[in-house]
Amino acid sequence: MHQGKAIIFSAPSGSGKTTIVKRLVELNPDLEFSISACTRDRRGRQEENGKDYYFLSPQEFKQKIDNQEFIEWQEVYAGNFYGTLKQEIDRIWDCGKNVIFDVDVKGGLNLKTYFGDNALAVFVKAPSMEILEQRLRYRNTESEDSISRRMFKAKFEMSFEDHFDVTLLNQDLDQSIEVAQKLYRDFVGPLSADFKT
Repeated sequence: MHQGKAIIFSAPSGSGKTTIVKRLVELNPDLEFSISACTRDRRGRQEENGKDYYFLSPQEFKQKIDNQEFIEWQEVYAGNFYGTLKQEIDRIWDCGKNVIFDVDVKGGLNLKTYFGDNALAVFVKAPSMEILEQRLRYRNTESEDSISRRMFKAKFEMSFEDHFDVTLLNQDLDQSIEVAQKLYRDFVGPLSADFKT
């Protein structure tokens, strides 16, 4: 099996990491998104099983924990489990591609430990806590209670910034995507002929 590289993007909710990750996947044919498993409900109609997440029931998730099918998993909020399935990484590496993760801070640190030197762990940081809160409100998907929980969690997550290989300050999205693209190419090397179109 091809042993690919792992690029991990972690950040508090609302910092823009998901947008950056999506652009990197579009820009790099040798890169594929690792779809996480979770037990939360889908957000509206825009989320698809097997594309955005693998949506599992809490019972299914716990069964996979017992079977040791996860590289890492955690209960992010009470009753809401998220995790990275081993078979998902095998699927991507079997295609000869590198894998990119969009995970919360604790998940990112667990993945960095698991993949070691084969991983680049990037901490995405919003310019300020105020801007982070504005971005969460702008989404219009969160209740006041949910925003307050996410902000509390974000303050805690910021304390782990120095555990990552590099911090990406997301002040200007286009600029952040350029920086992220350079970080990726510098880490994995130039695009091989297999992927050039």
